[in-house]
Amino acid sequence: MLSPVVHVWAGEVGAIHLLRELVVQAEPTGGVRATATLLFPGNPSVLHSILTEYSKWPELFETKMRMAQVAEREGHVLTDVYISHPLLPGEQRLICESQVLPGGGLVTELKGGDFKQYHRAWKLEAAGDGSQTRAEFELLVEPKTMMPDWVIAVAMERELNVHFRLVRQRALDRVTKER
Repeated sequence: MLSPVVHVWAGEVGAIHLLRELVVQAEPTGGVRATATLLFPGNPSVLHSILTEYSKWPELFETKMRMAQVAEREGHVLTDVYISHPLLPGEQRLICESQVLPGGGLVTELKGGDFKQYHRAWKLEAAGDGSQTRAEFELLVEPKTMMPDWVIAVAMERELNVHFRLVRQRALDRVTKER
């Protein structure tokens, strides 16, 4: 059975400005990959500050999460998150390490928990007159579950659209507050 590819075409989707379509698809080797290029209000430092407020990550998702621990050491941040997802039984533990990318952005890698794979990268750069941020987004997720990847891909597409809206709203709130 072939896995479907979920597309949200470039342009404005709700309040999200997609410069390159959101593509969510099952990977042949396992897991689900999502990529997109987005435009957010505010310069890259605004978006960077939102993405590095680790204790507030659960607020940027519709899925229920709780942050058990945030520990910073030597330029790396270890996060221990429990996720209650309607598709998965109970809570799933996700232990990751994040670090700032040279040139702007953040990369987060799996360190332990209930996932086989987890990689998320945000690459940020100034756009337009510098008052906006162009963000390259990539996510690869594979929970330890028997659920088919295509089911996870369908859910991920919807959840990422909500996530992008929440991040955009947080950026808009900060830019408006700074004025």
